[in-house]
Amino acid sequence: MAEVYLLLGSNLGDRLQHLGKAKVLIAERCGAITAQSAIYETAAWGNTEQQSFYNQAIGINTTLAPADLLVAVKAIEKEVGRVETIHWGPRIIDIDIILYEAEVVDLPQLQIPHPYMHQRRFTLVPLAEIAGNVIQPVINKPISELLNECEDDSEVRRINNISL
Repeated sequence: MAEVYLLLGSNLGDRLQHLGKAKVLIAERCGAITAQSAIYETAAWGNTEQQSFYNQAIGINTTLAPADLLVAVKAIEKEVGRVETIHWGPRIIDIDIILYEAEVVDLPQLQIPHPYMHQRRFTLVPLAEIAGNVIQPVINKPISELLNECEDDSEVRRINNISL
């Protein structure tokens, strides 16, 4: 079993429902959910002219290899209703593989650890809540330290302790 951290995001339609459906499918197809952060409302990153996101970090235990996990989460995104549009555009659901154990994966379609994780408060805040002591294997620092050093000043607001 591999310990993996995913970041879920949604900024279209019923954001809470999309996150909830994605988690049900992840638990069924990828592995048991072992941890989940609160849900955070966050400003869009990259393409900022869009509705804010709801983001949540989850931990899972999986037997899937990284590339197989990517195939599974992409299929889940499609089933929940994601349609590919512009890069960093609005989406019903987004599921990013942030960390896979201490593995480093560098494939054209998959980079683990997620290459932008240390630059994004919307990733680090929920991830630090459930995995603050976990070491990012390329930068070799714990998530909590990466959050303290993060220069992104985007608002990341906890939504009334909502978690699904």
